[in-house]
Amino acid sequence: MKIYNHIDEFKKIHNAVVTIGTFDGVHIGHQKIISRLQEVAKKNGGETVILTFFPHPRMILHPEDLNIKLISTMDEKAEKLAALGIDHLIITPFTRDFSNLTPQEYIQEILVKKIGTRHIIIGYDHRFGKDRKGGMKELQSFSSDFGFDVEEIPEQDINDVAVSSTKIRNAILSGDAKTAKDFLGYAFQLNGKVIKGDQLGRVLGFPTANLFIEENYKLIPSDGIYAVSIEFNTEESSRKTAKGMAYIGHRPTINGMSRNIEVNIFDFDEDIYGQIIRVNFLEHLRGDKKFNSLADLKKQLTRDEKAARKILLRAE
Repeated sequence: MKIYNHIDEFKKIHNAVVTIGTFDGVHIGHQKIISRLQEVAKKNGGETVILTFFPHPRMILHPEDLNIKLISTMDEKAEKLAALGIDHLIITPFTRDFSNLTPQEYIQEILVKKIGTRHIIIGYDHRFGKDRKGGMKELQSFSSDFGFDVEEIPEQDINDVAVSSTKIRNAILSGDAKTAKDFLGYAFQLNGKVIKGDQLGRVLGFPTANLFIEENYKLIPSDGIYAVSIEFNTEESSRKTAKGMAYIGHRPTINGMSRNIEVNIFDFDEDIYGQIIRVNFLEHLRGDKKFNSLADLKKQLTRDEKAARKILLRAE
Protein backbone atom coordinates (compact mmCIF):
# COMPACT_ATOMS: atom_id res chain seq x y z
CA MET A 1 0.00 0.00 0.00
CA LYS A 2 1.25 3.46 -0.87
CA ILE A 3 0.70 6.16 1.75
CA TYR A 4 0.42 9.86 0.97
CA ASN A 5 0.52 12.38 3.81
CA HIS A 6 -1.17 15.08 1.75
CA ILE A 7 -3.51 15.06 -1.21
CA ASP A 8 -0.88 17.01 -3.17
CA GLU A 9 1.52 14.04 -2.94
CA PHE A 10 -0.92 11.83 -4.81
CA LYS A 11 -0.54 11.56 -8.58
CA LYS A 12 -3.89 11.21 -10.31
CA ILE A 13 -4.53 7.66 -11.51
CA HIS A 14 -6.60 6.40 -14.42
CA ASN A 15 -9.23 4.31 -12.68
CA ALA A 16 -9.54 5.15 -8.99
CA VAL A 17 -12.18 3.34 -6.93
CA VAL A 18 -12.61 5.56 -3.89
CA THR A 19 -14.18 5.58 -0.47
CA ILE A 20 -13.93 8.31 2.16
CA GLY A 21 -14.03 8.21 5.94
CA THR A 22 -12.17 8.28 9.22
CA PHE A 23 -12.15 4.46 9.52
CA ASP A 24 -11.36 4.62 13.24
CA GLY A 25 -10.42 1.12 14.35
CA VAL A 26 -10.85 -0.38 10.87
CA HIS A 27 -13.39 -2.68 12.49
CA ILE A 28 -15.66 -5.35 11.01
CA GLY A 29 -18.15 -2.75 9.75
CA HIS A 30 -15.42 -0.86 7.92
CA GLN A 31 -14.12 -4.15 6.56
CA LYS A 32 -17.47 -4.71 4.79
CA ILE A 33 -17.08 -1.39 2.97
CA ILE A 34 -13.47 -2.19 2.09
CA SER A 35 -14.48 -5.60 0.72
CA ARG A 36 -17.03 -3.91 -1.54
CA LEU A 37 -14.40 -1.38 -2.62
CA GLN A 38 -12.11 -4.20 -3.64
CA GLU A 39 -14.88 -6.06 -5.48
CA VAL A 40 -15.66 -3.00 -7.58
CA ALA A 41 -11.97 -2.32 -8.26
CA LYS A 42 -11.39 -5.90 -9.39
CA LYS A 43 -14.48 -5.88 -11.62
CA ASN A 44 -13.45 -2.60 -13.27
CA GLY A 45 -9.70 -3.10 -13.38
CA GLY A 46 -9.22 -0.18 -10.98
CA GLU A 47 -7.10 0.66 -7.96
CA THR A 48 -8.53 1.08 -4.46
CA VAL A 49 -8.11 4.48 -2.83
CA ILE A 50 -9.10 5.46 0.71
CA LEU A 51 -9.28 9.15 1.49
CA THR A 52 -9.05 9.75 5.22
CA PHE A 53 -8.28 12.73 7.42
CA PHE A 54 -5.92 13.70 10.20
CA PRO A 55 -6.42 15.30 12.60
CA HIS A 56 -9.91 13.90 13.05
CA PRO A 57 -12.39 16.57 11.79
CA ARG A 58 -13.97 16.89 15.24
CA MET A 59 -10.60 17.91 16.69
CA ILE A 60 -10.47 20.90 14.32
CA LEU A 61 -14.13 21.88 14.23
CA HIS A 62 -14.64 21.39 17.98
CA PRO A 63 -11.27 22.14 19.62
CA GLU A 64 -13.03 22.87 22.91
CA ASP A 65 -13.97 19.19 23.20
CA LEU A 66 -10.98 17.61 24.95
CA ASN A 67 -12.73 14.26 25.36
CA ILE A 68 -12.29 13.10 21.75
CA LYS A 69 -10.51 9.77 21.93
CA LEU A 70 -9.90 7.41 19.01
CA ILE A 71 -9.72 3.63 18.82
CA SER A 72 -6.68 3.70 16.56
CA THR A 73 -3.79 6.05 15.92
CA MET A 74 -3.01 7.02 12.34
CA ASP A 75 -0.13 4.53 12.19
CA GLU A 76 -2.32 1.72 13.54
CA LYS A 77 -5.04 2.55 11.04
CA ALA A 78 -2.59 2.55 8.13
CA GLU A 79 -1.19 -0.83 9.19
CA LYS A 80 -4.67 -2.40 9.27
CA LEU A 81 -5.62 -0.96 5.87
CA ALA A 82 -2.36 -2.20 4.35
CA ALA A 83 -3.05 -5.69 5.71
CA LEU A 84 -6.47 -5.62 4.04
CA GLY A 85 -4.86 -4.99 0.67
CA ILE A 86 -5.74 -1.36 -0.06
CA ASP A 87 -3.66 0.11 -2.91
CA HIS A 88 -3.54 3.79 -1.89
CA LEU A 89 -4.13 5.61 1.40
CA ILE A 90 -4.36 9.40 1.23
CA ILE A 91 -4.11 11.09 4.63
CA THR A 92 -5.40 14.61 4.12
CA PRO A 93 -4.61 17.18 6.82
CA PHE A 94 -8.03 18.37 7.93
CA THR A 95 -8.07 22.16 8.26
CA ARG A 96 -10.74 24.83 8.44
CA ASP A 97 -9.86 25.84 4.87
CA PHE A 98 -10.46 22.26 3.76
CA SER A 99 -13.78 22.19 5.63
CA ASN A 100 -14.85 25.34 3.79
CA LEU A 101 -14.68 23.78 0.31
CA THR A 102 -18.11 23.81 -1.31
CA PRO A 103 -19.51 20.41 -2.35
CA GLN A 104 -18.77 21.21 -6.00
CA GLU A 105 -15.19 22.29 -5.19
CA TYR A 106 -14.72 19.13 -3.12
CA ILE A 107 -15.92 16.91 -5.97
CA GLN A 108 -14.15 18.75 -8.76
CA GLU A 109 -10.86 19.65 -7.09
CA ILE A 110 -10.32 16.67 -4.76
CA LEU A 111 -12.17 13.66 -6.14
CA VAL A 112 -11.79 14.36 -9.85
CA LYS A 113 -8.73 16.52 -10.47
CA LYS A 114 -6.51 15.25 -7.63
CA ILE A 115 -7.51 11.57 -7.45
CA GLY A 116 -9.08 10.69 -10.78
CA THR A 117 -12.16 9.08 -9.26
CA ARG A 118 -14.08 6.80 -11.61
CA HIS A 119 -16.16 5.04 -8.99
CA ILE A 120 -16.98 6.23 -5.49
CA ILE A 121 -18.55 4.21 -2.71
CA ILE A 122 -20.10 6.12 0.19
CA GLY A 123 -22.55 5.55 3.00
CA TYR A 124 -26.15 6.70 2.63
CA ASP A 125 -25.57 9.49 5.16
CA HIS A 126 -22.07 10.58 4.09
CA ARG A 127 -21.74 14.37 4.15
CA PHE A 128 -18.95 16.57 2.85
CA GLY A 129 -18.07 20.14 1.94
CA LYS A 130 -18.82 23.41 3.70
CA ASP A 131 -21.42 23.01 6.46
CA ARG A 132 -21.72 19.34 5.39
CA LYS A 133 -24.04 20.36 2.56
CA GLY A 134 -22.75 17.76 0.12
CA GLY A 135 -24.06 14.22 -0.09
CA MET A 136 -25.38 11.52 -2.42
CA LYS A 137 -27.58 13.99 -4.33
CA GLU A 138 -24.65 16.27 -5.16
CA LEU A 139 -22.42 13.36 -6.18
CA GLN A 140 -25.11 12.01 -8.51
CA SER A 141 -25.77 15.42 -10.03
CA PHE A 142 -22.09 15.89 -10.93
CA SER A 143 -21.32 12.26 -11.81
CA SER A 144 -22.14 12.54 -15.51
CA ASP A 145 -20.31 15.87 -15.87
CA PHE A 146 -17.11 14.46 -14.35
CA GLY A 147 -17.38 10.86 -15.53
CA PHE A 148 -17.64 8.82 -12.34
CA ASP A 149 -20.14 6.33 -10.93
CA VAL A 150 -21.57 6.50 -7.43
CA GLU A 151 -22.57 3.60 -5.21
CA GLU A 152 -24.33 4.04 -1.90
CA ILE A 153 -23.79 1.58 0.93
CA PRO A 154 -27.23 0.61 2.33
CA GLU A 155 -28.48 2.25 5.50
CA GLN A 156 -28.38 -0.99 7.49
CA ASP A 157 -24.72 -1.60 6.69
CA ILE A 158 -23.80 1.96 7.66
CA ASN A 159 -25.79 1.67 10.86
CA ASP A 160 -23.74 -1.46 11.60
CA VAL A 161 -20.58 0.63 11.17
CA ALA A 162 -21.86 3.35 13.52
CA VAL A 163 -23.07 0.83 16.08
CA SER A 164 -19.77 -1.02 15.93
CA SER A 165 -17.76 2.15 16.55
CA THR A 166 -19.93 3.15 19.49
CA LYS A 167 -19.95 -0.32 20.99
CA ILE A 168 -16.19 -0.67 20.62
CA ARG A 169 -15.49 2.63 22.37
CA ASN A 170 -17.96 1.84 25.15
CA ALA A 171 -16.53 -1.65 25.56
CA ILE A 172 -12.95 -0.36 25.80
CA LEU A 173 -13.94 2.32 28.30
CA SER A 174 -15.74 -0.24 30.45
CA GLY A 175 -12.95 -2.81 30.28
CA ASP A 176 -14.90 -5.25 28.13
CA ALA A 177 -11.97 -6.42 26.02
CA LYS A 178 -13.85 -9.44 24.67
CA THR A 179 -16.67 -7.36 23.15
CA ALA A 180 -14.17 -4.90 21.71
CA LYS A 181 -12.36 -7.81 20.04
CA ASP A 182 -15.62 -9.18 18.62
CA PHE A 183 -16.44 -5.88 16.90
CA LEU A 184 -12.91 -5.01 15.85
CA GLY A 185 -12.15 -8.43 14.48
CA TYR A 186 -8.87 -8.32 16.44
CA ALA A 187 -7.77 -7.52 20.00
CA PHE A 188 -7.70 -3.84 20.94
CA GLN A 189 -4.10 -2.70 21.10
CA LEU A 190 -1.86 -0.07 22.61
CA ASN A 191 1.48 0.74 21.02
CA GLY A 192 3.93 2.57 23.24
CA LYS A 193 7.51 3.11 24.28
CA VAL A 194 8.89 1.25 27.29
CA ILE A 195 10.12 3.76 29.88
CA LYS A 196 11.67 3.43 33.34
CA GLY A 197 9.35 3.35 36.31
CA ASP A 198 10.03 3.26 40.05
CA GLN A 199 10.79 -0.51 40.02
CA LEU A 200 7.96 -1.32 42.47
CA GLY A 201 6.90 -4.28 40.34
CA ARG A 202 10.39 -5.73 40.58
CA VAL A 203 10.28 -5.42 44.38
CA LEU A 204 6.97 -7.32 44.38
CA GLY A 205 8.34 -10.04 42.12
CA PHE A 206 6.31 -8.83 39.15
CA PRO A 207 8.61 -6.59 37.10
CA THR A 208 6.73 -4.44 34.62
CA ALA A 209 7.39 -2.56 31.42
CA ASN A 210 5.96 0.93 31.87
CA LEU A 211 4.32 2.14 28.68
CA PHE A 212 4.32 5.70 27.35
CA ILE A 213 1.61 6.41 24.74
CA GLU A 214 2.70 9.35 22.63
CA GLU A 215 -0.69 10.09 21.05
CA ASN A 216 -2.85 11.85 23.64
CA TYR A 217 -5.99 11.17 21.59
CA LYS A 218 -5.60 7.39 21.87
CA LEU A 219 -8.40 5.67 23.78
CA ILE A 220 -7.17 3.92 26.94
CA PRO A 221 -9.09 1.00 28.51
CA SER A 222 -10.63 1.32 31.95
CA ASP A 223 -8.51 0.74 35.04
CA GLY A 224 -7.73 -2.79 36.13
CA ILE A 225 -5.82 -5.94 35.25
CA TYR A 226 -5.96 -7.57 31.80
CA ALA A 227 -4.69 -10.75 30.20
CA VAL A 228 -2.62 -9.58 27.24
CA SER A 229 -0.27 -10.69 24.50
CA ILE A 230 2.76 -8.58 23.67
CA GLU A 231 4.55 -8.00 20.38
CA PHE A 232 8.11 -6.66 20.39
CA ASN A 233 8.44 -5.90 16.72
CA THR A 234 5.45 -5.07 14.55
CA GLU A 235 7.33 -5.95 11.34
CA GLU A 236 5.78 -9.22 10.18
CA SER A 237 9.13 -10.83 9.28
CA SER A 238 10.74 -10.32 12.69
CA ARG A 239 7.79 -10.15 15.08
CA LYS A 240 8.25 -11.71 18.52
CA THR A 241 5.37 -12.42 20.87
CA ALA A 242 4.96 -13.09 24.57
CA LYS A 243 2.20 -13.47 27.14
CA GLY A 244 1.52 -11.32 30.16
CA MET A 245 -0.85 -9.20 32.16
CA ALA A 246 -1.30 -5.45 32.00
CA TYR A 247 -2.23 -2.99 34.71
CA ILE A 248 -3.91 0.36 34.13
CA GLY A 249 -4.55 2.66 37.07
CA HIS A 250 -3.25 5.06 39.71
CA ARG A 251 -1.73 2.40 42.01
CA PRO A 252 -3.98 3.25 44.98
CA THR A 253 -2.14 0.88 47.36
CA ILE A 254 0.83 3.30 47.38
CA ASN A 255 -1.37 6.40 46.91
CA GLY A 256 -0.14 6.92 43.35
CA MET A 257 -0.96 10.22 41.65
CA SER A 258 -0.51 9.51 37.94
CA ARG A 259 -2.29 6.97 35.76
CA ASN A 260 0.09 4.21 34.76
CA ILE A 261 0.10 1.56 32.04
CA GLU A 262 2.33 -1.33 33.12
CA VAL A 263 2.88 -4.74 31.56
CA ASN A 264 4.20 -7.80 33.38
CA ILE A 265 5.63 -10.07 30.68
CA PHE A 266 5.63 -13.74 31.68
CA ASP A 267 8.85 -15.76 31.55
CA PHE A 268 10.80 -12.79 30.25
CA ASP A 269 14.00 -11.13 31.40
CA GLU A 270 15.31 -8.86 28.67
CA ASP A 271 16.17 -5.17 28.62
CA ILE A 272 13.57 -3.51 26.38
CA TYR A 273 13.81 0.09 27.62
CA GLY A 274 13.25 2.50 24.76
CA GLN A 275 11.62 -0.11 22.55
CA ILE A 276 8.14 0.25 21.06
CA ILE A 277 5.93 -2.68 22.01
CA ARG A 278 2.35 -3.58 21.21
CA VAL A 279 -0.02 -4.79 23.90
CA ASN A 280 -3.11 -6.72 22.77
CA PHE A 281 -5.93 -6.70 25.33
CA LEU A 282 -7.64 -10.10 25.42
CA GLU A 283 -9.66 -10.19 28.62
CA HIS A 284 -10.35 -8.07 31.70
CA LEU A 285 -9.52 -9.88 34.94
CA ARG A 286 -10.57 -7.38 37.61
CA GLY A 287 -10.88 -3.71 38.42
CA ASP A 288 -8.31 -1.63 40.24
CA LYS A 289 -8.28 -1.94 44.03
CA LYS A 290 -6.49 -0.55 47.04
CA PHE A 291 -4.89 -3.22 49.22
CA ASN A 292 -4.02 -2.94 52.89
CA SER A 293 -0.38 -3.80 52.29
CA LEU A 294 2.15 -4.62 49.58
CA ALA A 295 2.06 -8.22 50.81
CA ASP A 296 -1.68 -8.38 50.09
CA LEU A 297 -1.10 -6.82 46.68
CA LYS A 298 1.56 -9.43 45.90
CA LYS A 299 -0.82 -12.25 46.83
CA GLN A 300 -3.47 -10.85 44.51
CA LEU A 301 -0.97 -10.44 41.68
CA THR A 302 -0.08 -14.12 42.06
CA ARG A 303 -3.77 -14.99 41.64
CA ASP A 304 -4.02 -12.59 38.69
CA GLU A 305 -1.10 -14.25 36.94
CA LYS A 306 -2.63 -17.70 37.37
CA ALA A 307 -5.95 -16.47 35.90
CA ALA A 308 -4.21 -14.70 33.03
CA ARG A 309 -2.17 -17.75 32.10
CA LYS A 310 -5.35 -19.86 31.89
CA ILE A 311 -7.00 -17.32 29.59
CA LEU A 312 -3.92 -17.03 27.40
CA LEU A 313 -3.61 -20.80 27.16
CA ARG A 314 -7.21 -21.00 25.91
CA ALA A 315 -6.54 -18.24 23.39
CA GLU A 316 -3.71 -20.14 21.69
